[in-house]
Amino acid sequence: MSQRPTVAVIGAGFSGLLTALHLAADPEGPTVRLVERARAFGRGTAYSTGNPDHLLNVRVANMSAYPDDPEHFTRWLAGHEGWSSHGGFVTRGVYGDYLQDLLRQALETTTPGRLLLEQDEAVDVQRAGEGWRVRLALGREIEASAVVLALGVLRPAAPAAAAPALLASARYIGDPWDPKARLEPDWEDVLLLGSGLTMIDAAVSLWRPGRRFWAISRRGLTPRQHAPTGEAAAEVAPTGSPRELLAAIREASGDGRWREAIDSLRPHVQSIWLGWSQAERRAFLRHLRPWWDVHRHRLAPSVARRIGLLMRGRELVVRAGEVTSMTLVRDTVEVAWRPRGGRTPRRLGVSAVVNCAGLLGDLEKAGEPLLKALLARGLIRPDPCRLGAEVDAGSRLMGASGRAEPGLYAVGPLTRGAFWEITSAPDIRSQAAGAAQAILSGVRRARAA
Repeated sequence: MSQRPTVAVIGAGFSGLLTALHLAADPEGPTVRLVERARAFGRGTAYSTGNPDHLLNVRVANMSAYPDDPEHFTRWLAGHEGWSSHGGFVTRGVYGDYLQDLLRQALETTTPGRLLLEQDEAVDVQRAGEGWRVRLALGREIEASAVVLALGVLRPAAPAAAAPALLASARYIGDPWDPKARLEPDWEDVLLLGSGLTMIDAAVSLWRPGRRFWAISRRGLTPRQHAPTGEAAAEVAPTGSPRELLAAIREASGDGRWREAIDSLRPHVQSIWLGWSQAERRAFLRHLRPWWDVHRHRLAPSVARRIGLLMRGRELVVRAGEVTSMTLVRDTVEVAWRPRGGRTPRRLGVSAVVNCAGLLGDLEKAGEPLLKALLARGLIRPDPCRLGAEVDAGSRLMGASGRAEPGLYAVGPLTRGAFWEITSAPDIRSQAAGAAQAILSGVRRARAA
């Protein structure tokens, strides 16, 4: 065992867990040390919720953890009780159970000492000879031949429009997934910053009779819903510039089959993104991204019905515009916002503000100590579109010098700049398997040398 190299996987959510499982599955593979600062390994933020209204956004048939075994999750469901399906969608908590079961099985079947769980926070990574040294918050260090960053979704940055007194108060919730975050029962009007999937989750979680949510985003777009049943895909040629691709989608959607048109592109999204120039990527992000997001990342029908009822009852009001200031005045947050296309500001008084802006991409705004340390050392750099960290085609992180750092990898949302569609399970599972195979190949080469 002492002759095995060590691989440190930082983050035990979906992306980190799968990478670790693929590494541990190889009998000749390395010792894997899975580092997680939260108490629960395997769930991550997305699948830690116990709310029965928080459903997966993808049907169970496409949620296997293994790309080469598409029925793995459905077989697992068949062997377990206590879950129910909502039109082919199960709760995220059930999926978290599935992931933790995979971890338990790996711990039971892997050679003792090969898969180690480290409950601590990684705060620094630096070169140590030909390998790496990972420093943990409690002072311990891990020597590793390779390191994988699987940090998941980064907490959104504080909005520039918010006054410091508000940010320091309990009336501002910067992370809607923080288990300590809560709204007082008598807080009635609540501002949700953003109108995407995070806003939907927050509204479902925080709703109570008598409470009204105001959701404001630049375009005021909300996620569309999945069709009640899966349907055959329409054909859209996965080529061309963003403008040409939009035209092809519109042509294929002429009979109302926009879902099928979008879904037909799913296997090709990463190759489309890789084929675009930086100018084309920026044009897509500036003009088309909000429309793509609400059509591509859809709601389970039952969740969409719930949100529809809230909107019809004006318990959820969605507006397009820009929040220009948020100030705490005694027990009220005074909000100034400007409707999209308008010049006259409007005022809104709420009891609290919840930041539902979604994924943070700009590394230089991230509050993670580990990312700050890596940036300071020049071991990572932001990607040109400021969606995350720059990586090469093999998921190796690019340093400030512009060269890939040997043995330093990233998987999951941190790599959106290179792959774009890398935030949902079907996309991440393939990347995790690929990164693990690249690391295993490196281990074999080192042994053969």
